[in-house]
Amino acid sequence: MSQPAFTPDAYAAQLAAKQQRLHELLAPFAAPPAQVFASPLSHYRLRAEFRLWREQEERHYAMFEAGDKHTPILINDFPIASQRINTLMPPLKAAWQASRVLSFKLFQVEFLTTLAGDALITLCYHRPLDAEWQAEAEQLAARLGVSLIGRSRGQRLVIGRDYVAEEMTVAGRTFRYRQPEGAFTQPNGTVCQHMLQWAYDTLGPRDDDLLELYCGNGNFTLPLSTRVRKVLATEISKTSVNAALANLADNAIDNIELVRLSAEELTQALNEVRPFRRLAGIDLKSYDFGTVFVDPPRAGMDPDTCELTRRFDNILYISCNPETLARDIARLNDTHQVTQCALFDQFPWTHHMESGVLLQRR
Repeated sequence: MSQPAFTPDAYAAQLAAKQQRLHELLAPFAAPPAQVFASPLSHYRLRAEFRLWREQEERHYAMFEAGDKHTPILINDFPIASQRINTLMPPLKAAWQASRVLSFKLFQVEFLTTLAGDALITLCYHRPLDAEWQAEAEQLAARLGVSLIGRSRGQRLVIGRDYVAEEMTVAGRTFRYRQPEGAFTQPNGTVCQHMLQWAYDTLGPRDDDLLELYCGNGNFTLPLSTRVRKVLATEISKTSVNAALANLADNAIDNIELVRLSAEELTQALNEVRPFRRLAGIDLKSYDFGTVFVDPPRAGMDPDTCELTRRFDNILYISCNPETLARDIARLNDTHQVTQCALFDQFPWTHHMESGVLLQRR
C-alpha cells in the first residue's frame, strides 16, 4: 500500500461506495438506511503477519500481492497497523539481525496487539527450537515487554502468555477479554467497540433469553448477556471455547451456558434429531428464546441453520460478507423484515466490510 492512498478524501469516497453497495444489496428487502461506523484512517489494525525476505544477509519484513509469491514488498513501517506494532517492528528486526540464534531459518513474524496495549509476537521457523533459542527469546521478550511464541513443526514454545488481554467498554461497563494466539479476533479494535455497542443497543433490554451461534471467544456474548435473562452460546473451536470460558470467569458473568457445538449440530439438537453428550445437564426446553444472534463466517449460514433462525421473533445478524448476508435475508424475507441496519468499516482501504441487521417477525 502506498502512502498517497491514506488521505481523508480517498477514504470518504471509498466508504461512500461501500455504503452504496450495501444499500443496493439490501434494497430488495426495503431495509432502512444503514447507520455507518467509520474507521480511523491509520493505526487501526491490531494484528499483522509478515513473511521475511532475505537480501544481502539481511532479513526484511515483507508482504506480497495476491497471487505473486516472488515479488516482495519490503516493509519498514506499516501505517494501517497499531502504533504498538509499528513501535515493535524496528527493535525486533534489530534483534534478529544481531543474533544468528534468533534469525536462523526464521521465515515469518506475527504480531497480535490490543487497544489496552498488550502485545504478543510469534516467530515461525523452519528448524527445531532448542534451549539456546529459548534463552535468547526470553531476553528479547523482556526487553520488548511482550509475550513471545516460537513455532516450528511440532513445536510451540510460549514465553509469557499465549494470549493478549483486551478491554472493551459498552454502556459504561468495561469487559475484559483473553484473545489467544491463532484464534479469530476482530482486527479493528475501534470499530469492534462500535459493533458491540450497536448490538447492545439494538438488542435492547429484554426479559427472555438469547441464543448465540458462532460465539468465538465471547466477544459479543459478554455485553449481550447483560440485556437478557440468560444466554445459550455455541462455538466449535476448542481454542475459542476455552478463551470464552476464561472470559466468563474473568468478568464474573454467570448467566451464560457455553457449549462446544457447531451451528449445524445445535440445529439437530433443537430439532431433537439426535442427542449430544456435550449438552448433558442443559435443559434446552427451559429456555425462552426471544432473539437469536449470529455472526457466521464469510460463507454465511447453511440452509438448516437459516431455517432454525426463522423460529425466533428477532434475528440479530452480524456479517463479514454482504453478499451472503443478502442471500440469507432473501431466505428469511417471507417471515422477517429488516428493521435496523449498520455498516462497520472494519477493513478500510479494501473492498471488505462488516454489516449488521436486525430482522423482526412480520
